[in-house]
Amino acid sequence: MVVIRNLGLQDYKITWQDMQRFTQGRKTETADELWIMEHFPVYTLGLNGKREHLLNTGSIPVINSDRGGQVTYHGPGQLVIYTLLDIKRLNLGIRQLVTVLEQAMIYTLAQYGILAESRADAPGVYVNDKKIGSIGLRIKKNCSYHGLSLNNDMDLRPFDHINTCGYSDLKVTQMADLGVTISTDQLANSVIQAITTALKP
Repeated sequence: MVVIRNLGLQDYKITWQDMQRFTQGRKTETADELWIMEHFPVYTLGLNGKREHLLNTGSIPVINSDRGGQVTYHGPGQLVIYTLLDIKRLNLGIRQLVTVLEQAMIYTLAQYGILAESRADAPGVYVNDKKIGSIGLRIKKNCSYHGLSLNNDMDLRPFDHINTCGYSDLKVTQMADLGVTISTDQLANSVIQAITTALKP
């Protein structure tokens, strides 16, 4: 059984600390959880993140996170799903989990007529070479935390002030710019359904 928590608009740093606490305190019988939320505006640098990719962050806070990957932006109107999973119990490798999350986003986007794809060289989901979905994970004690973000209907301008995911020429897009109007809650339901279906034994 997977516990689903819809937590609304949340502070990134507090959520990150909550994920760490949850993962540290897990027992073998602890149920897996998926946390659905949006974040107040924040830039996050992954473990491989280089500060040179922060170009002009202005008043938006920058947080050094312990997820994989480079630099990204979170803000209202972007769906975030954190995957607090015992990957050993689920018999999943890290790359398999990344694929599950990518495919959940691709499947959901297809339901709304958006053709998206993943890339072998750069995790995430792309539409016409523009990034629409990101993935960053951390594994501790065979358990994952952090997860995915999918751009729905947000202010994309903060992405102009960073080299998104460490690429100076990478553009981003979102569902609203591709002609789809959907609430972030509704979007979450589709992605969660795709993830939980993929995780079933």
